[in-house]
Amino acid sequence: MDPTRNPYTPGAGRTPPALVGRASELSAGDLLVQRTASGLSGRSMMLYGLRGVGKTVLLNELRRRADAAGWLTAMVEAKHDRKGADQARARLARELTSAARSAQPWRTKASDKVKAALGTIESFSVKAGVGPFSATATVAPSGRAASGNLELDLEDLVADVVPALRESSIAMALFIDEIQDLDASMLSALLSAQHRAAQNDWPFYVFGAGLPVVPATLAEARSYAERQFDYRHIDRLSAEDARTALASPAATAGARFDPEALDLLLGSAHGYPYFLQVYGDQAWQCSPNSPIQVGDARLAIELGTDELDRSLFASRWERATPKQKQLMAAMAVDAAPSTVADLVTRLGKRKPSDLSVFRDELIKKGLIYAPERGLLDFTVPLMADFIQRHSNEL
Repeated sequence: MDPTRNPYTPGAGRTPPALVGRASELSAGDLLVQRTASGLSGRSMMLYGLRGVGKTVLLNELRRRADAAGWLTAMVEAKHDRKGADQARARLARELTSAARSAQPWRTKASDKVKAALGTIESFSVKAGVGPFSATATVAPSGRAASGNLELDLEDLVADVVPALRESSIAMALFIDEIQDLDASMLSALLSAQHRAAQNDWPFYVFGAGLPVVPATLAEARSYAERQFDYRHIDRLSAEDARTALASPAATAGARFDPEALDLLLGSAHGYPYFLQVYGDQAWQCSPNSPIQVGDARLAIELGTDELDRSLFASRWERATPKQKQLMAAMAVDAAPSTVADLVTRLGKRKPSDLSVFRDELIKKGLIYAPERGLLDFTVPLMADFIQRHSNEL
């Protein structure tokens, strides 16, 4: 079929043509916007789940809606290394400065409260090493939020911005993707600023997305974090929503699936949004015309699986050391989460502590997690299938 009309969008964080199955989270975000406009407050949202379920897409949509309401927003993707920590600080400062200068409610007001807020944001930006947003800036740095202590500076920043936010009935929101990888000092500073804001009913929110370890990671950083957020477990789509996510874009583009072909593709995707986009994209490319037939679907599954192996699974497998790969291969034998006791026996070890180093390293790399005490599972859906498919090559 015409490749220029292909509606599918495989790729990390790319918004699918049909964003389905996330109405509850989007409604909660819309409600927070509405409450803010009325001078009321609410709780920030924290999204967590396996890779490929659409957490980043959902986080981006929540930010888009906040931007549309005139909020002051910034987006940061955390990375688990020293360079990533420095980049996160710089990105936060740059995005806040840019957002503050372009926020429509502030551009039309230019009140004393807005000028004071801009001055503190400029100071925070300069201290972060970003410098003033513009060489022609008319607002000088205030000297506030520039001590070099991130926790104190972020709290001062929020406190100084709040009067201008309230004047315009908007909020400031920070959106943090892969929040489990945020360095400890910045994570602690964000949680502390959010906690202080909640205590004072300030319109400041932190929205995060990350792996299943997120609730535990936040609680470890600050004990009150477990009560601070509206935690949302983002899972694979229901059968009905998965069908809509795959069939609706094709219909909009003037094509349709043979029912059996659609069922084959849905069965291979297992309800995971990223997989649905990959298989949908391949099915469109494989089919000469509409409707997409069973043979097209089978070829699309073969090609799509090859693509997933290269782009999703192999890159993560290669991040593991030989010893870590042995543990992952032992986990791949199980259809469900593996018990540590079974893994100890399977790998010829004597006790669970013999696996603890490799287990902890894999958890830090974001490749596995512990859904419960004594259990281990992969953070990437169907990773076990990949390992079994390539057991003779790996």
